[in-house]
Amino acid sequence: MLESLYLNLGQHDALSEGEQALLASAMSTEKYFATGDDIVSEGSRPIYSTLIVDGLAARYKVLEDGGRQFTSLQVPGDFVDLHAFLLKTMDHGIIALSPCHVIAAEHSKLRTITEQAPHLTRLLWLDTLVDGAIHREWIVAMGRRSKISHLAHLICELFIRLQVVKRTAGMSFLLPLSQAELADVLGLSVVHMNRVIGTLRKIGVIGWANHKVTILDWQRLVEIAEFDPTYLSMNREPR
Repeated sequence: MLESLYLNLGQHDALSEGEQALLASAMSTEKYFATGDDIVSEGSRPIYSTLIVDGLAARYKVLEDGGRQFTSLQVPGDFVDLHAFLLKTMDHGIIALSPCHVIAAEHSKLRTITEQAPHLTRLLWLDTLVDGAIHREWIVAMGRRSKISHLAHLICELFIRLQVVKRTAGMSFLLPLSQAELADVLGLSVVHMNRVIGTLRKIGVIGWANHKVTILDWQRLVEIAEFDPTYLSMNREPR
């Protein structure tokens, strides 16, 4: 059940069997969420951090006028709220964008890990740092990239992150988002979103049907996105 977590952390540095056992011992309750359910609510004070075992989720904020903005997507192997261990109160929500299977890591047990396992603590810390790096890339994309480049960048990022946790098939992956939800990611109207997807299809870099995205020309997609995966800290080295 924790394979995705081990793969996610293990891409940065080797996890020992003892560290894997410590992570497993911190896990408690399993839960299942339907599409559209809040996994973690804004303003809540969780006593555990939630790991995505299966499914796709998103961080989001809602404006006073009801407008919604997604600020990152969460895939299997991601702790959606590890930062809540220290921040205590959630300043945003986490919504299930597909049926999600999650498992909780109790904060009391995470505290024990920080006291007993410094290397594993650093890897968990790095996990939150990569979250911050992803947010920075999303801010740049939202403010400065063309919408075609923005979507291309999102596809590159998701492909790399899903490949790490073995959720790709060749150059394809599942993206179970409606165009309305994808529009909330890019800050577009649904009509404009449809045009952007159509443009990437037309120039032959992706195929997109039945929630399956297939990358047809990776190099060209990377060029359109100006994608540099450095922010994902993919190099495996001592931490």
